[in-house]
Amino acid sequence: MLCIHHHSTDPYFNIATDEYIFKHIAEDCFMLWQNDNAIIVGKHQNTLSEINYDYVKAQNIHVVRRLSGGGAVYHDMGNLNFSFTKTGDEGSLMDFEKYTLPIIEVLQSLGVNARFEGRNDISVEGKKISGNAEHIFKNKVLHHGTLLFASEMKNISEALRINPLKYVDKAVKSIPKRVTNIAQYLNTPITIDEFAEKIMAHIVATNPQARMYTFTPGDLEAIGKIRDEKYATDAWNYGYSPDYSFKKGIRTKGGTLEMNLDVEKGVIQRVKILGDFFNKKDISEIERALEHTAHNEEAIKAILNQYQIDDYFINFTAEELMEAMF
Repeated sequence: MLCIHHHSTDPYFNIATDEYIFKHIAEDCFMLWQNDNAIIVGKHQNTLSEINYDYVKAQNIHVVRRLSGGGAVYHDMGNLNFSFTKTGDEGSLMDFEKYTLPIIEVLQSLGVNARFEGRNDISVEGKKISGNAEHIFKNKVLHHGTLLFASEMKNISEALRINPLKYVDKAVKSIPKRVTNIAQYLNTPITIDEFAEKIMAHIVATNPQARMYTFTPGDLEAIGKIRDEKYATDAWNYGYSPDYSFKKGIRTKGGTLEMNLDVEKGVIQRVKILGDFFNKKDISEIERALEHTAHNEEAIKAILNQYQIDDYFINFTAEELMEAMF
């Protein structure tokens, strides 16, 4: 087993690293890694319905879709992530409890009464400290999990807080759970780096074939290519989302406005704008202009900048119209 302590904190690069190991390294692997502030959404989720868009934008939080299913999670530098990739018998690969066991053993050695709970969590006193997900292809599994060591709980609750009335879709929804940090349960305080060292030492000690591995320049170049062409793109992170309907109302000095969108593969197909606003020109011109546009700020802003918005929605600005679309 190759053991990797990956020191990049770029969320796009790190999620690409998981894919690279899974698809291009034949040996079984274990990796520890951390992301700078990011929301990592499950493969089958509607990204925009999982995040507090305004908060994420204001806090410059990265949003990345991963290869595995499951729900959305928040990563910061107080969170440690681990990944296993393993080749084996196709029928026995999905086993959340198996891959969390060595992590639980380390936690218990540090005085943390951790246990596997539910479908895919590690918990302490009924509170979640680790969420796990898996992706299987043929005879290989990618298992990865979070470890909330000293994360900012306010950011977790704010970044993942969304208005359930905004979106109607058939995507997999995240289920809110009570969460807590590992650090407050330790017998003796340690840093997150020391925690990572203890996990890596335990993995090496309990796997006779384990050896440390450092990515080669060729590895890093290939990972960078996956990052740039897939994980850092809106097409993957937002456009891959299942089809959905979006609805949001705002109130300004120009009156109330309700935006209704039908979005397919990340592209707006139908627009209906309702409200008690006044207008000089026919708003259907704006509605038609927005159709077949990607549901992201850059694309929509480019369309709206072609129009004098005040002519269509008196006392409204283009920024306020944008606000109604996210």
